[in-house]
Amino acid sequence: MTLTFLVACDMDKTKVPPHMQPLPPFNPHIASFECQTEASKVPPIDAQAEDWFLEARALEDLTFYIDVDYKKVVQLTRQAAERHHWKAMLNLASLYVERHDPPRGETEAVALVSEAMELGVPAAYDRMGTYYLNATGVNGDPDRAYAFFQKAAAMGSPHAMAFLGEKMDAGADNLKPGYWGNIPIAIKMFECALAQGYGPAAEELEFMYDVPRAPDGSELGRATPQTRDRVMRALHEGVKGGCENCAISLWIEFDHPMHTERMFVPFIDKARAQRYYMLGNALESNPDRRFPNLDKILPLPPAPLPPWDGTRESLLAAAMAVVPATETPAPTEASLRKGRYFLDSAYAFRPVAETTDAPQAPFASYWQPTAPKESAEVRAFLATIPPGLYSRGEAFEQPRYPSGTGRGAIAGIVWQRVLTIHNNGGMVAPRTALRLSRQVPRLSPPVECSGNKVCPITGTWQPWLAPGHPLEQEVNQAWRQRWLTAGQSFPDPKRDWMLPLDSAELKWHLLEVDKPTEK
Repeated sequence: MTLTFLVACDMDKTKVPPHMQPLPPFNPHIASFECQTEASKVPPIDAQAEDWFLEARALEDLTFYIDVDYKKVVQLTRQAAERHHWKAMLNLASLYVERHDPPRGETEAVALVSEAMELGVPAAYDRMGTYYLNATGVNGDPDRAYAFFQKAAAMGSPHAMAFLGEKMDAGADNLKPGYWGNIPIAIKMFECALAQGYGPAAEELEFMYDVPRAPDGSELGRATPQTRDRVMRALHEGVKGGCENCAISLWIEFDHPMHTERMFVPFIDKARAQRYYMLGNALESNPDRRFPNLDKILPLPPAPLPPWDGTRESLLAAAMAVVPATETPAPTEASLRKGRYFLDSAYAFRPVAETTDAPQAPFASYWQPTAPKESAEVRAFLATIPPGLYSRGEAFEQPRYPSGTGRGAIAGIVWQRVLTIHNNGGMVAPRTALRLSRQVPRLSPPVECSGNKVCPITGTWQPWLAPGHPLEQEVNQAWRQRWLTAGQSFPDPKRDWMLPLDSAELKWHLLEVDKPTEK
């Protein structure tokens, strides 16, 4: 079926749109900050929408932007956005602002971001702050912009945390307009952002960790081997998270440090420097790259450097994420249906708690009728009606009472949203956009290990939570995987990721066994 255009949210006309609602004024001198994570606040991701989104991102991954098929990019991004894929909603807003879908422009972008704000997306509040800062579709207002950034950071936006942290790591107020001194909160924001995989936050931690500082920015002491080692490790994590400047900083320190007496690496090592330089160059050409398995090809000292053939391709391949090969599933009952009840065999259904009693679909998705107040017989009948795909604003097909239970349309219908998930039996299947990961064969038999144990086999390991787990969207990500050596501890979710998850609750799955690299 044809999906409708998504250009603005259907908000109650008497309500104040989220981007116009009052907010507490920005306070750079807050005394405390609790690390919240963005993935815990966003709507659940529909698998089919995610695939459209990743396909659109892959189409934009070209060296020469003149070759990008933006008509196709917009189409795919819109399809995903219509199913409330929050990243697609924000990307579609950017495509509007950049005039890749005329006549849509800044006005439509503001409406779309405002809709994402209604869904509770932290990044949408951050984006609206940028719009107010740059007067994009709204009247410019720096004070309001910073209020939005503050709200976004408190909700869990890593980008907002890094932005505000950089503004609060100054030596004192008014030394430079727009900068404030609140070092403890700046550090907490940077660390929370980095724990969510936002690599650029590590760049600022270089200056936070090197020399201990008071809240107002004044130095409390001198750099020590311990503080410098902390800097090196933070920047290394930043490279994993896609921080180009982190890679360049480590290249400089290992290759030609500005001040040898203040090096934060233990020694000059031009071989290590060469690898960091090449990774930084790759991030410059594509900031979407991530290198979660960096330790496979570029471990920190004192670990020795693994052999490498010197090519860019093999370096990136070793450091990037790996994804298991997928198999073509057999036809499903839904794939044999017609019209709105059809679903490609690559996907299956999973109902979620989201419901509506409106006569029309509030947004594009699969919906299934339920009647909580009706008899068991009527509820059983409704369960036989498969989920149907409805576009935004499309009237639901009202089911009628089955023979002997009533007359006319069933009263009190509540429509339950049904997500699409990948039809793979719940296999471990991290995903990335094309060319941002390397496909590997699935291991047979599969190998898994509890997070509270030590790594039993050297290789690439992926953390994974069962579908429906509250932290599923935070953990089941390709950038979370790690290359580990036998006997090494797995990352601790509470310490390393700031997540309320015990190591024993988490299973790690081996995706690729280490193979000796030939010179």
